[in-house]
Amino acid sequence: MKIGFFGAKPWEKEYIESCKAKMPDVDLVFIDEVLDETHIPTENNFETISVFVDSVITKKVLENMPELKFIATRSTGFDHIDLIACKERGISVSSVPSYGENTVAEYAFGLLLTISRKIYDAYDRIRETNNWSFDGLQGFDLMGKTIGVVGTGKIGRHAIKIANGFGMKVIAYDPYPNKQAEKELGFEYKTLEEVLKESDVITLHVPYSKETHHLIDVESLAVMKKGAVLINTSRGAVVDTEALVKALKSGQLGGAGIDVFEEEGVIKDEMDFLVEGNISGHNLKTIIADHILVDMPNVVVTPHNAFNTKEALVRILDTTIDNISGYLNGKLINEVK
Repeated sequence: MKIGFFGAKPWEKEYIESCKAKMPDVDLVFIDEVLDETHIPTENNFETISVFVDSVITKKVLENMPELKFIATRSTGFDHIDLIACKERGISVSSVPSYGENTVAEYAFGLLLTISRKIYDAYDRIRETNNWSFDGLQGFDLMGKTIGVVGTGKIGRHAIKIANGFGMKVIAYDPYPNKQAEKELGFEYKTLEEVLKESDVITLHVPYSKETHHLIDVESLAVMKKGAVLINTSRGAVVDTEALVKALKSGQLGGAGIDVFEEEGVIKDEMDFLVEGNISGHNLKTIIADHILVDMPNVVVTPHNAFNTKEALVRILDTTIDNISGYLNGKLINEVK
């Protein structure tokens, strides 16, 4: 059996090969490029593949892999995989349900502190102009502020623990409230509208789905407390990018820390998109809004980096290898249904 690993870094290849004992009697094939409609390899006789979120597994991609039976995504999210097409083909999919609840939550607060204390502005001022003045660098305390945590899964709950450490008042929204966590961590569940209205900071920790698409839109931004800060380390399409730009420009939002974008693939590799990409399925207005967002002075943007620590990546690989091993032994684990 051949297993194809797409987009694995050199150190990841070395680590995966060191775990070969868990995947006996298979050929490991490493392809440097991602897997999507514009990057379909000539070698396509894989029964199993492993991809990251920068690969996009569509029906067309699946049609070019006739022997494929199993996909192990090296991620918690799986919106980059056409699950309906997989089901039609009888292809099973496994994910990494938990690898970095602390990792992503810590990063969300890194974005928040960068905004609240103008850390990047201060650093850039000294580095670029050797100006040590702190005029215009006044920030605001987190202690005593109200933070609204949208999504109280493992990452959201860790964010609540961090917020408690800062002495913040925590309120939260989740369609499936965890009452035990509410009691143990000392926060209060409210409706989404109440959370948006009352919070000085909103941090998003929800998966992407039909229900969460543009969860933060024109209407929800309008009810937020004027001057509030929005942090998004979940998925780009949870927020309506055009509406976000308008809210930041008008001052309705005071700032935003953004690690994810709606048209992330295009933004990351625009030249490839212009040369080989198909405009179908892409929103050009959103792409333009992404560019505006990057250049706004009250916004901190990073390249989908919240997951990226050595410890988290090793946990991802360990779970992925266990998922593949389970499939090889006829017992699917962490299956996406």
